[in-house]
Amino acid sequence: MSTALPNPADARDLTACDREPIHVPGSIQAHGHLLIVDPGDGRIVGAAGRADGLTRDLIGQTLSQALGGVLRNAIDDLPDIGPVPLAPVMIDGAPWDLLAYRSGAHVVIEMLPALDQPPLDARFLGRMQALDAVLERASSLPDLMRNAAGVFRQLTGHARVMIYRFIDDEAGAVVGESRAEGMGTFMNHHFPASDIPRQARALYVRNRVRVIADVHAPVQPITGSVPGIEAIDLSDSMLRSVSPVHLHYLRNMGVSASASMSIIKDGALWGLVACHHPEPRDLSLATRLACQSLADSLARQIRLREETVLYRERIRLRAHEDTVLARLGPDDQLDQFFAQSAGPLAELVGADGFAAVQGNELFSSGSCPDPAALRHLADHVRQSAAISPFVSSDLERVIPAAAAYRDVASGMLSVTMSTEVPTILMWFRAEKLQVVTWAGNPHKDVPTVPGATLEPRASFAAWSDEVRGKSRPWTAAEVEAASRLVRLMLEARSSRRIRRLNAELSITLRENESLIQQKEFLLREVNHRVQNSLALVASFLRMQGRGADPLVRTQLDEAQSRLSAVSLVHRRLYQDDSAQIVDLAIYLDDLLRDMKSSLDPAWADAIQTEFAPILVSADRAVSIGLLTNEIVANAIKYAYDGQPGPVSVVLSQTRNGMLLSVTDNGVGSDGSIKGTGFGMRMVASLVEQLGGKLQSDTNAPGLRVVITAPLD
Repeated sequence: MSTALPNPADARDLTACDREPIHVPGSIQAHGHLLIVDPGDGRIVGAAGRADGLTRDLIGQTLSQALGGVLRNAIDDLPDIGPVPLAPVMIDGAPWDLLAYRSGAHVVIEMLPALDQPPLDARFLGRMQALDAVLERASSLPDLMRNAAGVFRQLTGHARVMIYRFIDDEAGAVVGESRAEGMGTFMNHHFPASDIPRQARALYVRNRVRVIADVHAPVQPITGSVPGIEAIDLSDSMLRSVSPVHLHYLRNMGVSASASMSIIKDGALWGLVACHHPEPRDLSLATRLACQSLADSLARQIRLREETVLYRERIRLRAHEDTVLARLGPDDQLDQFFAQSAGPLAELVGADGFAAVQGNELFSSGSCPDPAALRHLADHVRQSAAISPFVSSDLERVIPAAAAYRDVASGMLSVTMSTEVPTILMWFRAEKLQVVTWAGNPHKDVPTVPGATLEPRASFAAWSDEVRGKSRPWTAAEVEAASRLVRLMLEARSSRRIRRLNAELSITLRENESLIQQKEFLLREVNHRVQNSLALVASFLRMQGRGADPLVRTQLDEAQSRLSAVSLVHRRLYQDDSAQIVDLAIYLDDLLRDMKSSLDPAWADAIQTEFAPILVSADRAVSIGLLTNEIVANAIKYAYDGQPGPVSVVLSQTRNGMLLSVTDNGVGSDGSIKGTGFGMRMVASLVEQLGGKLQSDTNAPGLRVVITAPLD
């Protein structure tokens, strides 16, 4: 059959799983024990565990009475977030691994069976190093995925291990697999987004290793002496029981045990290592921690491979640009300008057709929509493509009328060249029929009655879906190449025009040069006056701060810092000869350099930066600069009580926009950002203006503040 990729968000009640409170299940899995301790008096106020009743008998006792006094001392030093392994204990002659973490006002201690495992000695470390070396030896990203699946299967002993990557619309695909004989394959199979609810994906970022030892085992409820203790938050738990829907899902797959490890890249969930076994299987605490370490190493290797691929593609595209520029014709008319270069232009980015529209003129080459459709497309993207490239591999979703010519233009890349009459350049890719193999029919078993219970699908047999209306996606390097080529074409066009005018109308050229000089003078004058005005305001603020009480002087100093951030954008706009676009990497680097110059010299090495080149509009640059200034200033003031200490500022580009993180290792907090009331109101307002999100959490130690926002 032919269809678009299924969008589970459009089906009724598919968000029911997204609302399930899986972090407060009120029970644990059957293979371990859980104790809930009041850290004030060390008394056990809640417990859950295996049917032998061991932990239930401990309710009301102190932790020292139950497990020994050494543990009572250990829980006093727990961090605010994340589990910490404790020394193992012997109970009734059986060894148990322990870990502890804070949950609200209580401390939770989990007891996992100390399974047969190699000792944590040099041989174990050597084995980990050997497994990590297998990842490093991968020659490509597919090889890395295949090697990673084999490494995790060797480490966990599960019969099937898959590397699962999140793709468009939050769906997922298996990109690497290792399996025992007799285990079915899911390699290259897709899974709809509804298979992993949103709150589960959020927990995967926080709790990076999840083991389900036996999907058939009954859960063990939490009981205790404190009302409501069964609703304790188990987000950091390794024993937390699993949603019945998910257990049903695994049983339908013929799986009796599973494990998953999160692959976190640039602070976001890139994918999962998913392990399946046909029989019950647990993992020791040491193996779980080793898996987490190996998953972190895998994420670093993925980032390295992706950056290498991007770099090579950029080099390849640069080699084609000279060919295009050498074939440009005279710019009197579009058909003359592109007559010889249209083919190389399309080839540059792997397009099937190329077209350009300038006023009433139109040029097309290769497979393109008809002239009327080309003009409609040019009108649609005229404004947006002038600021940043318009990119779509599913054009009819953005422009419904494009469905009529999907066979020649299912994908479109467009950039506006700033000529006297703007020239809209458009590259097209034809529809590429995609046969997507799903693990089971993603359209089946969706309830059609409002309020009906959503059941996991019963079949995971390969189900092929023919996807229509989409082209091969445009890569980041191709989009960059198109934008860069347009700038080079504009420069080449301008150079040719200047040479021709110099030969034909030398007098007119001298007049034009005079006008250009006047324009540059006016720009300098305007920039000079803007800078003088901002400097005058800053001077007034300094004067007003003299003699003022410390609180007012501090607020005036903060106002000067914010004013400097705005002033720097104006200087950057003038230096880059751009009236609209700012390179955030250069701007933020200058901003922090100015900030460090006003601080104790020890801060110069303490503040570390890593900025990816990202182009944004001037208005957004001002907002991002003010946010960076405010959050870094707060870290300088509060993280180390005013003393120099490590502060990391990272700017990176994500699939949907940008990510700015400011991290310190200081005194930490409850996850909130300290600062003045005005400053925090300003931060909230700026994030809202950007259409972004602000998240702060404990860095253990310190604080990590993350801002995500779209680029336009």
